Amino acid sequence: MAGLIKRSDIDEVRSRTNLADIVGDYVTLKSAGSGSMKGLCPFHEERSPSFHVRPQVGFYHCFGCGEGGDVFTFLQRMDHVSFSEAVERLAGRISYELHYEDGGAATDHGNRARILAANQAASDFFVSQLATPEAEPGRSFLGERGFDQSSAERFGIGFAPRGGALTKHLNTLGFTSDELVVAGLIGKGERGDFYDRFRGRLVWPIRDVTGQTLGFGARRLLDDDKGPKYLNTPETPVYHKSQVLYGLDLAKKDISRSKQIVVVEGYTDVMACHLAGVTTAVATCGTAFGVDHIKIVRRMIGDYDNADTTATGEVIFTFDPDEAGQKAANRAFAEEHRFAAQTFVAVASDGLDPCDLRLKKGDGAVRRLVSTRKPMFEFKIRRELAVHDLETVEGRVAALRAAAPVVAGIRDQALGIGYVRSVAGWLGMEPSEVQGAVTSAKRQAPSSAHPAVSSTSGSGSAAGPGTRPGSVAEAPESPREQGPSIMGLKTDATTRLERDALMAVLQHPDVVGDELIRKLTQIAFADNTLAVVRDAIASLVERALLPGWASAVADEVPQSFSTFVKQLSVAPIPEREDRIPVYCVQVTTDLVERDLLRQKRDLLGVLQRMDRESDPERYVQTQRDLMRIEAERRALREDS
Repeated sequence: MAGLIKRSDIDEVRSRTNLADIVGDYVTLKSAGSGSMKGLCPFHEERSPSFHVRPQVGFYHCFGCGEGGDVFTFLQRMDHVSFSEAVERLAGRISYELHYEDGGAATDHGNRARILAANQAASDFFVSQLATPEAEPGRSFLGERGFDQSSAERFGIGFAPRGGALTKHLNTLGFTSDELVVAGLIGKGERGDFYDRFRGRLVWPIRDVTGQTLGFGARRLLDDDKGPKYLNTPETPVYHKSQVLYGLDLAKKDISRSKQIVVVEGYTDVMACHLAGVTTAVATCGTAFGVDHIKIVRRMIGDYDNADTTATGEVIFTFDPDEAGQKAANRAFAEEHRFAAQTFVAVASDGLDPCDLRLKKGDGAVRRLVSTRKPMFEFKIRRELAVHDLETVEGRVAALRAAAPVVAGIRDQALGIGYVRSVAGWLGMEPSEVQGAVTSAKRQAPSSAHPAVSSTSGSGSAAGPGTRPGSVAEAPESPREQGPSIMGLKTDATTRLERDALMAVLQHPDVVGDELIRKLTQIAFADNTLAVVRDAIASLVERALLPGWASAVADEVPQSFSTFVKQLSVAPIPEREDRIPVYCVQVTTDLVERDLLRQKRDLLGVLQRMDRESDPERYVQTQRDLMRIEAERRALREDS
């Protein structure tokens, strides 16, 4: 068994890895100025971005929930891996060979690594089997739906043969049958015999946002297969169907760029959309679109609360016309309020799903389906009206009563007024009648009903310190942090100056320079919390210009102060990016000069109280100290 990874290798992997690239696989980040980036926190649900990333420093921190750390911590929290596995994964990403204390090789870090390796091996096996004679039904299925060999390769589609071929193949690669059961690739019968879970089926790999295969979805092909039409991997340590979206690994870049995501109902629908040019399509995997999926989508499109809903992203749902599709539509509408983005519904006039639409009418029809989508509220209102006889007074009144709660749930006030007019036109009523019904529906709506959430409300709205020069953003409610917090510092001028100087030293030590950093460590701090960080910097000042500087300081302080250092390391510098170098030097210089002025004041007081005749040597020495301090002040100004 291998020993610990050498510290020098850990530091090297950290320094070679861009934190923003890793976080960007999970969260859409936007520039926050001053070398800082921000997005929606992946560790708690929020409607305004409070998750800050500083790639140059190598730290992230959420000012809403208090989560923070470096690139290794991020992978540990997101993918539930050990520290060593996080280091090894990133080392593999940059093709860096790790060394261990005893000279051994990488260790096995438990089920997750083995499951992922088994899934990848299974995926490769399935792909190789698609070309065999036994897979002819699978190739025919794809061909009949307009998918050729290149399409199958693009999406990694394979075929699962019968006869226990997968188990035999994976056993030869060193995977035990018990491991494969945990991975969900094979099952175990009552007599203790093992069998392949997927047999005689077409197989789609289900990958996470980074492209790792977490599980599979398999489509029935043969008449003697009495199993369900689609069979998915069961819940495993890496596969949770409520937390994955098929196609997200292929769609993530275009989703992030366009701020649009199209949610379809099946694997072939995702394929049809992507091949037709709608490259933002994803699908759920054997479960309804739910709250966990919404969290993923919101992070991907950067779905922030915005007073102007036209400036937010778009979430477009497609639904089949059958009963299951209508239920899906109702569920999607019930969760609509969780988005700050605009929500739409795209349904073909003849009820075709994207796959059949592409097959019968071509790629252009799929693109038109998405471009002609209707707002979710209009779709829902028209569905409510459609079940009533609008030719009768009774029918129109009933329709109004059904539509009013829908209109009452619209977040955007101007949009709500517009729908009042539209409903009035559709029903042939006066807008005042409709408005009265909507107002009544708002009063009667229980707190658990579809809420009329303001598009500028939400939790976790703090964006961190530095929103304007010398300011700290208001703290969110109840941040779960232990130890001191940057949000709990005093707001007087002295504390702000000490805080900002430490931020400059931690984030831009190369700009401040080691000489000025040394001077900072030798001065007195008014704030005791910040003084602890100063002391840590003083003990490590020789490393100030080396990679991993901020991480070293975070490790040096008492454990309860570690998060505090990370906050200082990611908080946005309150200055324009092009002025950062000047600002960092100036704020540190100001703090050092303030302490020199304090020393000068104290010495002048001593000099005034001193009897020159009784202690001439001390008098002369005090004058020399005054001259030295004044010389230091002049040199400080010249250097800055």
